Parts: sequence; C-alpha cells; structure tokens
Amino acid sequence: MSLVTLERRGAVAILTLNRPESLNALGAPGDGDQVRAACEEVNADPSIRAVILTGAGRAFSAGGDVKAMKNREGAFGGGGVGIRDNYRNNIHRIVRSIYGLEIPSIAAVNGAAIGLGCDVACMCDIRIASDTAKFGVTFLKLGIIPGDGGAWLLPRTIGMSRASEMLFTGDVIDAKTAGEWGLVSHVVAHDTLMAEAMALAERIARQPPHALRLAKNLLKHGQNASYDTIMDMSAATQAIAHLTEDHMEGVDALLEKRPAVFKGK
Repeated sequence: MSLVTLERRGAVAILTLNRPESLNALGAPGDGDQVRAACEEVNADPSIRAVILTGAGRAFSAGGDVKAMKNREGAFGGGGVGIRDNYRNNIHRIVRSIYGLEIPSIAAVNGAAIGLGCDVACMCDIRIASDTAKFGVTFLKLGIIPGDGGAWLLPRTIGMSRASEMLFTGDVIDAKTAGEWGLVSHVVAHDTLMAEAMALAERIARQPPHALRLAKNLLKHGQNASYDTIMDMSAATQAIAHLTEDHMEGVDALLEKRPAVFKGK
C-alpha cells in the first residue's frame, strides 16, 4: 500500500499518510521517495496554494516502525554506516520534503503523533489538533535519539525548556497541553478537524500565490538568518512582488472596497 495519497480540493491539496493498520508507521523502504514525489508534485503545481497533511485511521503517525527496529530490517537494518545511510536516504527524505513544501502547510493531527510522527507534524507551518490527539518525542524510551530533525525544530517550535522536558522524560502530552505550549495553534473537536483545517487552508488559498510562496520562504529564512540578511532578502523579494499583476489587483481592490481576485500573475 502506498504510504501517502494526494487529493485535490480546489486550490488545496490534502496529503494523507495512509497506513492505518500500523498507525501510519514510517520508515519502510521507499517511504522517503513516495513523500518526496508527492511534495514535488505539489510544489510544481502553481494552482495549489495550501496543503493539509493528516493521517488515515486513528493516528496521525506513531513514528518509526518499532517492529522493523526489533527485526533490524528496513530503515533500521544493516551496520552503523548502513543505518546512517537509511536515515539520510529514506527517513530524512520524508521530513526534508515536508519541510521543503513551498506553499503553506497545515498538519491536521487526528490522533497520536509520536516520535518521528511528532517531528513530521512540526515540519508543517501550522498545526491543528483533534481534541483526541497526543504528542510525544519518546526516542529515549527506545534507547535512541531524535534522528530526523526534531532536535533542531522542536526547540524552535515550543522553546528549549519544554522541548527538553518532552525529550528527556519521553512523556506524552495531550492536545490541551500541546495548545498551551504552542505546539499546535488550535485544538478542535475530533469530528470537525478536517473541516477546520480546510476552512483555514481556503482562507490562506485566497491570498496571491506568488506572494504567498515568497512570504513563506522569507519567514523560514527568518528563523536562522541575521537581521541584515533578512532585510536584504526582504527588499529584493518585495521588488519582485511589486511587479506582479496581483499586487495591482490588491491595491485596486482595496481602493474600490471589493474583494481581491488573485490570479497568480
């Protein structure tokens, strides 16, 4: 069964982790290539303006396949160099591809997001959680470390103190706590999760598509680049935006007191 499915709803793409029988466990051979192909398809389509990532069944993703770890197979087989390369060429392709989405991404966390699953959710720009969702970075309980980028991204998402608490204890937190800690933007009733995610995605999708991608790129670089670098990038990026037809449409719509209709030109 394919790990990920891609569905289009207007200007919104929905990527679904589709391995419900294993709680959407990750790390089987080819998983990274499948996620990369889906994300590249989304990036290459200028008509897509927002993407939602969710999980099939009762989990978002339970993380790495523990049975494969037990049997030392798939991404977790081979010697030390082999396992390193499996991470680089498979698991890292999953998280790099999601983090590399050029349009705004929303994780609709429908259930457990544990270990690698929690890190995958953090690769999205925005997270909305079902009130039944739970989150954990439980790597140490398995005698391993966060090997897929979580050590870099989680402190940037919730701060070093709370990221350290989650990692060092391995505690699993509920959706309410995730909301209080800023791990998710909204906690909603489970039955309304996808409707809420779609409503947010559609609001985002009404923005001018070129400016939307440029703004996301600037925001991502702003996490790490110096102030002066971002100021230079902002000036250069703004020059591009000013020359688009969508910019003039936005100006005209504001002056004429009407909704703007952006066409990606």
